[in-house]
Amino acid sequence: MNITFKLFATLTDFLPAEARRSNQVSLDVGTDTSISQIIEPYGIPPKLVHLVLVNGKYIKAEDRGTTTLIEGDVLAIWPPVAGG
Repeated sequence: MNITFKLFATLTDFLPAEARRSNQVSLDVGTDTSISQIIEPYGIPPKLVHLVLVNGKYIKAEDRGTTTLIEGDVLAIWPPVAGG
């Protein structure tokens, strides 16, 4: 199935060079692939995977190893961000 994988802020450096400008890639993943399994090949340190959304809905850290996606879903990830 096809999903969209988006990384924001400093995490875009983990995408292939040709995808960094748009901050997203289209991925073909299995129906039983968890969010954690999708993230793992990109080598993003777990401490940088802060805010995880699927179609705009927050996914808690403890649910990322068991939550799977469906065709057309958008998985978006942000690092911790400090503001002020």
